[in-house]
Amino acid sequence: MTVTWEDLGWEPLATGVGRCRLPVWDCTAGLVLGDGAALLIDAGSSLSEGKLLRTRAAWLAGRDVTHLALTHPHFDHVFGAAAFPDAEVFGAVGVDGALTGARAGDELRADAVRHGLDAEAAREASAALAAPRHHVTGEWTLDLGGGRQVLLANVGPGHTAHDLAVLVPGSPEVVFCGDLVEESGEPQAGPDAVPSRWPDALDRLLALGGEDALYVPGHGAVVDAAFVRRQRDELARRFGVSP
Repeated sequence: MTVTWEDLGWEPLATGVGRCRLPVWDCTAGLVLGDGAALLIDAGSSLSEGKLLRTRAAWLAGRDVTHLALTHPHFDHVFGAAAFPDAEVFGAVGVDGALTGARAGDELRADAVRHGLDAEAAREASAALAAPRHHVTGEWTLDLGGGRQVLLANVGPGHTAHDLAVLVPGSPEVVFCGDLVEESGEPQAGPDAVPSRWPDALDRLLALGGEDALYVPGHGAVVDAAFVRRQRDELARRFGVSP
């Protein structure tokens, strides 16, 4: 029996490209399929959620996830990462300090519990979290086989000091934005945000994808370039950044 993206609760965006909206925090995970390789974008908010993503992605890919890109170091996007022990993990350069070490682990765990994650699940995930093996400084092209190439771009700082975007060329082009873009609510600027640089990060996203791309926010429905541009202008006004 053929399993479709929709059967497993995923939204197809282009050939071999889709995403799902995870429960509770409405966090997006993306999947890009190549010939013999599969890239997951973000890993969910707990080890159990990561394991569920791994199982469903494997159904769609016909193999385990081979690559994992973490868009930024917040618990709802990274706490499932240890469920992918054999994947090549990518993050923006410098992200290690926000993911590993006693202080970083304590802060991530406390933030997760404050937002409603079970304390034991938060402890387990933070203890298992490791730094990405590959650190993206500018842009990094991943070859997933079968003519499928994906661009990882360090476009931050903005929402955090370490924001990574993923561009999937094709028709349409798809840009996974992480929480640089949010649709289901106002963009969240926590203590690790860099508000003065956020509008610039959105300009870089728009330059990557162009006018006709699909932009996949970290939370909420897929949007277009006009939405990203409006959010960019709203953030500039909100934080007093010159156009």
